[in-house]
Amino acid sequence: MPTAFVVSFAVIFVAELGDKSQLMALAFATRYPALPVLVGITVATALVHAISVLVGAALGAAIPTEPITLLAALAFVGFGIWTLHGDRLSTADEVRVARPTHHVVLAVGAVFFLAELGDKTMLATMTLATKEGLFGTWVGSTLGMVAADAMAIVLGRQLGIRLPERAIRIGAAVAFFVFAAVLVAEVVA
Repeated sequence: MPTAFVVSFAVIFVAELGDKSQLMALAFATRYPALPVLVGITVATALVHAISVLVGAALGAAIPTEPITLLAALAFVGFGIWTLHGDRLSTADEVRVARPTHHVVLAVGAVFFLAELGDKTMLATMTLATKEGLFGTWVGSTLGMVAADAMAIVLGRQLGIRLPERAIRIGAAVAFFVFAAVLVAEVVA
């Protein structure tokens, strides 16, 4: 298990640097409290990597991911439009937004889950599971990805303090549109 953990952590951490999900973590962290964003990412990552390890161990091959990738692209377009539109908050809403809620966890978790299905980190985890121990691969790959995304959250929170809301909203929307285009390009290629 120690070898599977270390190898999986290192491989997935490096693979996640600059990946679309790390950029998504940064975008979400500029808009929502860091803790629910990190919880959503962790739960989604643990689930996707559990699937990856099981599929990798059982089949040793990738699963068809094009329909799921297109669904994730559509979700990104929706989130981009929603982000551009913006929301108006009442005073009561502002108080609620300041508190971590399960709604943010669910939204972030769902987006990350869809985005990671068929992603390079999922495929890398599947490949590692064919060679390394299952539990060590699952824990190492999950923690490697969460660590890389946590770095993005810290950066995102700092940008959120220093940039005006309009710039953050436009930047986050553009990021979602880029993610959608990348996913569509993956399917088409």
